Amino acid sequence: MQGFTAPTRTWFEASFPEPTAAQAQGWPSIATGEHTLIHAPTGSGKTLAAFLWTLDRLLTEPLPERLERCRVLYVSPMKALAHDVDRNLRAPLAGIRHAAERLGSDPIPRLTTFLRTGDTPQEDRRRMERNPPDILITTPESLYLMLTSAVRSVLRTVRWVIVDEIHAVAGAKRGAHLALSLERLEEITDQPPQRVGLSATQRPLEAIARFLGGGTLQDDEWVPRPVTVVDVPHDREMEIEVVVPVEDMSEPGSPDPLDPDKRTTRSVWPAIYPELLDEIRAHNSTIVFANSRRLAERICSELNNLAGEELARAHHGSVAREQRIEIEEALKRGELRAVVATSSLELGIDMGAVDLVLQVESPTSVASGLQR
Repeated sequence: MQGFTAPTRTWFEASFPEPTAAQAQGWPSIATGEHTLIHAPTGSGKTLAAFLWTLDRLLTEPLPERLERCRVLYVSPMKALAHDVDRNLRAPLAGIRHAAERLGSDPIPRLTTFLRTGDTPQEDRRRMERNPPDILITTPESLYLMLTSAVRSVLRTVRWVIVDEIHAVAGAKRGAHLALSLERLEEITDQPPQRVGLSATQRPLEAIARFLGGGTLQDDEWVPRPVTVVDVPHDREMEIEVVVPVEDMSEPGSPDPLDPDKRTTRSVWPAIYPELLDEIRAHNSTIVFANSRRLAERICSELNNLAGEELARAHHGSVAREQRIEIEEALKRGELRAVVATSSLELGIDMGAVDLVLQVESPTSVASGLQR
């Protein structure tokens, strides 16, 4: 941490025993201005690895003019993850400020953050344009909309772009869309911004690095920008169990009391819900993953009916933002035993300590299963 200022080092050392591998290996590359891809498991501190260097610079450099304040752009593929980062930035910002006061350092500026998603009210968007934040948190779709409107002038002063959970979009249409937006941002900024990508479960890393860095045309030939890859081994142990809820999948259901050779139902679902309920009741906090919104709602309803109380709530993209935040906070506080979610809680959301994760049916992909 020798490259950081004294207030930042003091806050970090008081908050954490030591830098994680993702942080210790990522900071030298970020500090030298290289485009950097940090590949590390969820919970390895890679988001703070990406942010802390930029916060240290913002807090120690002279404050620019009002319309030139926006210097850090954080892009998240999920609204819930964007809300999480906005909330979690408050601790280092406040902590570094208090550390500076204790050390008697020069006064440091008060940095502002702004969360811009499809849920952001119009009046808040206009206020953001009049008073740009130091750190702008958004989604790929909202970034595209900003680049096509007058508010793109706010992005002209961006110096760092942090793309979180980059593996979630790299191989899809959203990724192509985001790559285009990053090149459009490159064209309007005063200086080419440094790109920092964060990934948890994707291979090959060389392909993700090329996606993050983009490139330029030189003599009609595409030349990729160099990207430093920080690959932190996944050394976390996982306990995984595959559970079949019936003895014979070819004959699911329970025996007919009038004819033991027959089954009362041909469906496996009546056997699944009691097992899910038993597991939830045996743990303090559980996330149940389903592969569709309809199935998540159905599982949640069946569990609550079977329990005779609201033991679980559904969490997916169709749930209003205020309700999603309420559900997440209730699980963190221990007031809610379980959340039945789709991919809305898949991408590294800060859910605190979760005792158990249940996946109903096979996950949609290997990467999705590992992430969950």
